[in-house]
Amino acid sequence: MQDHGTEVTAAGIARLAGVGRAAVSNWRRRHADFPKPVGGTETSPSFALPDVEAWLRAQGKLAEVPPRERVWQQLVGHPEGPAAALMHAGCALLLVHDRPTLWLEASAGSDERLADLLPAALDQVLDARFGPGPERAVTTPAGPRLLPSAPLLRGAAELAAGSGARNAYEFLLGRHLDANPRQYTLTPDPLADLMAELAGPARTVLDPACGTGSLLRAAATTPRPGQELYGQDSDPALAALTALRLALSTDAAVRIAAGDSLRADARPGLRADAALCHPPFNERNWGHDELAYDPRWEYGFPARTESELAWVQHALARVRDGGTVVVLMPPAAASRRSGRRVRADLLRRGALRAVIALPAGAAPPYNLPLHLWVLRRPERAPAQPGLLLADTGQFAGEGRGGPDWRSVRETVLDAWSAFDRTGRLDERPGAARCLPVIELLDDDVDLAPARHLPPPGATGATGDTGRLTEVRERLDETLRLTAELTPEPPSAKSPAPRRPLTTVGELARGGALTLRTGTNGGHARVPLLTDHDVLTGTGPSGTLPEGDEEPVLTEPGDVVVPVLGGGSVARVIDDATAGAALGRNLVLLRPDPAALDPWFLAGFLRGTANHRRASSHASTATRLDVRRLQLPRLPFDAQRGYGDRFRALDEFERALRLAGRLGEQLVRGMYDGLTDGTVAPG
Repeated sequence: MQDHGTEVTAAGIARLAGVGRAAVSNWRRRHADFPKPVGGTETSPSFALPDVEAWLRAQGKLAEVPPRERVWQQLVGHPEGPAAALMHAGCALLLVHDRPTLWLEASAGSDERLADLLPAALDQVLDARFGPGPERAVTTPAGPRLLPSAPLLRGAAELAAGSGARNAYEFLLGRHLDANPRQYTLTPDPLADLMAELAGPARTVLDPACGTGSLLRAAATTPRPGQELYGQDSDPALAALTALRLALSTDAAVRIAAGDSLRADARPGLRADAALCHPPFNERNWGHDELAYDPRWEYGFPARTESELAWVQHALARVRDGGTVVVLMPPAAASRRSGRRVRADLLRRGALRAVIALPAGAAPPYNLPLHLWVLRRPERAPAQPGLLLADTGQFAGEGRGGPDWRSVRETVLDAWSAFDRTGRLDERPGAARCLPVIELLDDDVDLAPARHLPPPGATGATGDTGRLTEVRERLDETLRLTAELTPEPPSAKSPAPRRPLTTVGELARGGALTLRTGTNGGHARVPLLTDHDVLTGTGPSGTLPEGDEEPVLTEPGDVVVPVLGGGSVARVIDDATAGAALGRNLVLLRPDPAALDPWFLAGFLRGTANHRRASSHASTATRLDVRRLQLPRLPFDAQRGYGDRFRALDEFERALRLAGRLGEQLVRGMYDGLTDGTVAPG
């Protein structure tokens, strides 16, 4: 068998054939010669990829599959698992990138010949990029291990021929990370870029908890002659994948090691120009008992609950005098009493230079406003040490869209460059200030920026009178619009005659509309429309988890209905929302534009009595059976009349929601302004 055990799920077969999963289930029932499962479970079987491809080709059902999709299927179905397969593919791509002639020579001929010749060729390129010796993270796989990977390696090389080795590996690694979100803690690229800019240009850069290598890659964005990237991660597989990623994306010397940096530092003699670190948070088992007398604790022995302060001191111990360290920290590390002695010594000796509060949503955990600590290994004791405190919380984004990174970057770098150049900073109310260290050395040594920044003045924060005036003007305008959109009271006419009714299920069977349900994941990288978004009238705020299912993408004119919660809601998709994936607990109705007006459909689906008839009630939730919802049978022109009225009601409803949000902002801003002194009571 050519692929030596590569397996594919029903969802993968659907992708190969360009059909839905229901079609694959139908083929299994109808065709006795359909390949039998070779693995998986009874509810989610897997099949041998070559057998499936042969059957699809014989049936004329094999679609033109993008090369990267085929390579991904080979990777996820690898008998050693996707991580090992990705390491093998990364080694081959590095060989293609650095020594293409060696790859061409090794890949000519059979898979067995490729597996025999490849280790020697890989040894040459891996030694050149990662250094010789057993300490490197990427070990050369033996020939027998490479044999099952041969089809994958050939496919990856073909993919590199079209998009380049770097892009091919980034695609495969990105897919792998997206498919395992709980296994890896990622540093978003905008945050990594900001941390690298704070550190400044550096020839040697260290990340002692390098993870997927985002920080080291950001540091190498502006290459320097002879640049060296040092990293270490406790997960050996991830260390290997990261080393390959960095080798493919930069010309710097890459030195990545596997192991716990605190307990088993691979580079004890290193003195780098800069260190960047996104350490694991809130670890109790970081080595407190066995590392009590370690020389790295120059600023005090960290408490068992202060693992982050251990990482800070480790990074400081591994940079040269004058070297810069930037560490992502949980906000509690700035104020926990257990760490006050270490914080105090960092301040006294001038090592801690800045504490910057980021907006919530900047990095996982996304519900916390994390901090950046900027430190510098002292060359000499400063005469009058000061600390830069900055807060960018006002740039938090709405929902899950993330912060306004452009404003965050400009605010932080402008304040840091001015402070770093002169040691002083003119006060920026609500945003940044320089505070003498002596003012922070009290019993708490609390370094949280929000507790020391002056109230916002004319910079546009919530309590700013200029901002309040703007909110008031928008509220007045919205209230005027609301008054204009208020519907006329119904006339006292006789009740409308009874009309023949139909159901959503009957319309679906007759072809007047298509009915689809939301999925748990998919392979498209698009925003996700959640049931909360539909209920609140906001834009898509979710992210689509990587999965084997085909996502349902919304189109203008679709009608989306939540099925849980008991609320009478139906939303018509507009151009701004179109293209988002449909989330769980949502049903999408796609009307035939020649038979059904979408606003007519959505309006009648919102009737309270209609929902009551079509809902079932469990002990803890109400569930809507969308197929049982009713609407009248009307000619298309009559539907348009209802549709126009329903559209006007929807516009009125959105104006009311906006007025409510603006009213809340105005009230909150007035409270803040009156309490911080920026608004006078008279």
